[in-house]
Amino acid sequence: MSLYFSNVVLHRGPSATKEEDHCIMRKSNNYWPVSSGENQMDMDKTKDNSIAMKSLNADDRALLYPKLGPYFDDGQRRVDYVLTYQIAKPISIRQKSPKMKENNFIRKIQRSLSMRGSRAHLQPKEDPEITSDEDDKQNKREEFEKNLLETGLELEKADECKIAGIGFLKIHAPWAVLCREAEFMKLKMPTNKVFEVKQASNIVEKIRMFIHKVTSPLHPKVKSNKQESVKSLCHPFSKEKEDLFDFSDQEHFFDSKTRSSIVYEVLKRTKCTQKDPMYSMGLSSLLAEVVYTSAYPPHDGDIEGVQALPNDRKTLYEEWASYCVFYKYQPIGLISMEICDPRNNITMCPLCDRACGYWKLVAACGTARASHLFDNPATVFFSIFMALWAVLFMEHWKRRQMRLNYVWDLTSFGEEEEEEHKDNNRAEYELLVMQKAMRRVNSDSKNEKMKLTCTDRLPFYLNAAAMMAFMITVTFVIVFGVVLYRISIKTALEINTSAGAGYNVRATVKTTAAIINLIVIIILDEIYGVIARWLTILEVPKTDKSFEERLIIKTFILKFVNAFTPIVYLAFFRGRLVGRPGNYFYVVGSYRMEECAHAGCLMELCIQLCITMLGKQLIQNNLFEIAIPKLKKMLHKKTSKMDKKQQEELIKTLQQHEKDHFLGPFVGLNPEYMEMIIQFGMVTLFVASFPLAPLFALLNNIIEIRLDAKKFVKEFRRPIAVRAKNIGIWYKLLRGLSKVAVIVNAFVISFTSDFIPRLVYQYMYSPDTTMHGFVNHSLSYFNVSDFQPGTGPTQPTIQGQKVELCRYKDYREPPSSSTPYDFSKEFWAILAARLAFVVVFQNVVMLMRDFVDWLIPDIPKDISLRIHKEKVLMVDLFMKQKHGMKLAPQEVHNRKSCTASSSNQSLQHC
Repeated sequence: MSLYFSNVVLHRGPSATKEEDHCIMRKSNNYWPVSSGENQMDMDKTKDNSIAMKSLNADDRALLYPKLGPYFDDGQRRVDYVLTYQIAKPISIRQKSPKMKENNFIRKIQRSLSMRGSRAHLQPKEDPEITSDEDDKQNKREEFEKNLLETGLELEKADECKIAGIGFLKIHAPWAVLCREAEFMKLKMPTNKVFEVKQASNIVEKIRMFIHKVTSPLHPKVKSNKQESVKSLCHPFSKEKEDLFDFSDQEHFFDSKTRSSIVYEVLKRTKCTQKDPMYSMGLSSLLAEVVYTSAYPPHDGDIEGVQALPNDRKTLYEEWASYCVFYKYQPIGLISMEICDPRNNITMCPLCDRACGYWKLVAACGTARASHLFDNPATVFFSIFMALWAVLFMEHWKRRQMRLNYVWDLTSFGEEEEEEHKDNNRAEYELLVMQKAMRRVNSDSKNEKMKLTCTDRLPFYLNAAAMMAFMITVTFVIVFGVVLYRISIKTALEINTSAGAGYNVRATVKTTAAIINLIVIIILDEIYGVIARWLTILEVPKTDKSFEERLIIKTFILKFVNAFTPIVYLAFFRGRLVGRPGNYFYVVGSYRMEECAHAGCLMELCIQLCITMLGKQLIQNNLFEIAIPKLKKMLHKKTSKMDKKQQEELIKTLQQHEKDHFLGPFVGLNPEYMEMIIQFGMVTLFVASFPLAPLFALLNNIIEIRLDAKKFVKEFRRPIAVRAKNIGIWYKLLRGLSKVAVIVNAFVISFTSDFIPRLVYQYMYSPDTTMHGFVNHSLSYFNVSDFQPGTGPTQPTIQGQKVELCRYKDYREPPSSSTPYDFSKEFWAILAARLAFVVVFQNVVMLMRDFVDWLIPDIPKDISLRIHKEKVLMVDLFMKQKHGMKLAPQEVHNRKSCTASSSNQSLQHC
């Protein structure tokens, strides 16, 4: 995916038809920030092209300039960005649309404020929805486009050429604008200076090269994955340093992703003050008011069909978005057997009041065997391994991130530049500021710069906090409802005396409850995502970055609580709020809190994790992502007035930017990051109870990588390329989860499993330091005569024998003790051992984490050496230029093959 965002080359598409002859092309040579020489050069170039074009007829032009990509009608100037807008019908036939009545809260506020500010100038009475709204949009578009022309951009309009009701504004950035903006944005571009990178001869480097050769079949067939032996030095672009850069091929000096990024920056800066000088509207405001309906850079070509000539999008579709290459890397540059012994004829106390009878411990043999798969000494070492794996994963990502920064020339891209490109006021913020300014227009502070304060936002903050608390409470209530379901269904099934029903009671209740939890989690996930966005909008963040971070935090809290509340309940609360026979804990009247099986709740926790993880991945992450886009396409085709053949013929005649109009808008990467964060939590937080979680996550990711790739390449419009040094707040969330995972796994091993009680028994109470007798040691006695009235079983016998004493899992004093049913000394010894284990486990693992963190440097050694050598070479190049040393052509050629080894040798060849 990153390859597509970073290296995309445009190709020319099919020639325009005669139906497009009325499309207007407007351009301006008024490049006010550009020097006159550069401006004249562009004018001469355009003039020569225009003269040449005039001498050719339409067919000759089509042959001379074949359109193999998004280009202007002249076949030369590429389309760097596209704005679409609705084309208004003539006033005489214009009708009020139902959408107009309900659409656009922002537009209505804008209109009311405009009318309030112009009360002194009364206009003739007419319906503003019918007569003035479209004219107002047209005027705003004209002013905005005029301002775009003044910045030096070239525009070409296509009013309703092929798609009814949709007009396209194609934008091209000429060479002078690209140079000006690249210098302003401090874009690092390759210079003439290149150096050969020789690999070091140490053992680590030899091992790395050997691994690379062995895994070469796993690499995609893209150019960027080859071992680069020569690298160009990169330096922030400056038009004054012409000797540093090769301007011979101006057409491809700036690639398409850089061109679209530059145009996007210009679009964000350009303002429109139509009818209201106090309120300047940028592109986001114009989109919010539906002056323009969408804005996007065009794709670089088709991916299927006879017209799909080689391009990076097609390469990505074949080498990234195909399930046939699932094995390849991503083109990122593009149990105690005493329970089962029938001789231990132990009679257990009833699991519910009245309806449940006494039962034999041997009946829990199957559950105990299954629990032993996860509840054994190996669980501790696996938990430690996974904690260290989480550290290694984070360290590997930091190193990988640094390597990508170097490859993509972002090593000198600081936080100031990142903030500068993200700190653009949102349209909603500007609108509320304008509304506040209108209320204070007659006050003494009318000349002060208006902004929204915490006091202005306080109602929104309180509303967001209340809604968040309410939704979390809803999650708890639903989980409690599932608990009541388990209690009631279990009691109902126990009443059924058939052998089959009695044998499958626990499995039935566990599985159905887990499925209900899964369904609720999936439904609430979708609801919480909408609510989090709504709450964030109400807070009116100032910038897009602030909006994104607040949205991520709210969504993460709601979805994390939603996914993990049932799991936390099973791990830490079930079986601990039960009480004891004769003094059980009841909720909602007569519902007795459920208890764990004799082997513990670990098996049930495993079932819940398995169903939740697999269900979310298969249904929510994969099925929804496949089904929803296809359903939208089917709905669009059914609502279309054309039949299938007509639609296919229309698609063949559309240009690339027009085809992109039918694709879904790119909604960002936050949903994909959120999936990975929840999955990371499933893998690390409760891995002690579900060791298969990493395997399931790996299988899911193999599928989802290709699924997401197909979605990004085929189903969505092309996103804006944005420079960033890291993944931002997501890394902090990952690192926080990896630290919490250590504590959670320590408590799972200590309190949920029987690992600590077994250890205490073996070394403190076992007569022969073995586990023989552990089951009997872990069971307490209860005299059935101590049952509270109405709670004892209706059947007081088992296998024809009357029961006087029954056993239950707990460490309490026997009925004959002076303090019957109080916690025994064994209970306190085991509790102390549990707490001690948590402290020791946490500190040992944290110490090992810190050691691994210190041992592995954040920056790979070869990358740090290359960065250092590039700086030395760049200083050498500047010093020679400063002293006026002009390099001969042969010397330039020799310098291009200059050797800069990755060892600590001096750069004598350079």
